[in-house]
Amino acid sequence: MMEENTKTRYSDEELEEFRGIINEMLDKARAEYATLRKIVMNTGGNDILDTAPTFKTVEDDGAFQLSKEEASALAQRQYKFIQNLEAALVRIENKTYGICRVTGKLIPKERLRLVPHATLTVEAKEMLARQGKN
Repeated sequence: MMEENTKTRYSDEELEEFRGIINEMLDKARAEYATLRKIVMNTGGNDILDTAPTFKTVEDDGAFQLSKEEASALAQRQYKFIQNLEAALVRIENKTYGICRVTGKLIPKERLRLVPHATLTVEAKEMLARQGKN
């Protein structure tokens, strides 16, 4: 197998590994987004929830309270995350996934496993940050 720094793209097998990671993250992100949307939209009946300033939800981490405003901000962030993951799936289909949009080099697998929607190497991201661009 060729060294990562001399390859121009990830193999189809490697792309399938990333597709699996992304689809798993998408499933979780969509479920969380749906929960947040329910909090924001809260179209329940004429009960105490209509006037209560906070709404309880239970997640894997336990119970916590979110205001509609907080839930809305989190929902927007989650929606953007879902869009980024979906864009990563398109890049997999186009076989351009994992290629830095600034340097053209392969983004290391370790980074993609942690941030599968990444479009920049860490070096490119730092360079852009120094230039005041993102």
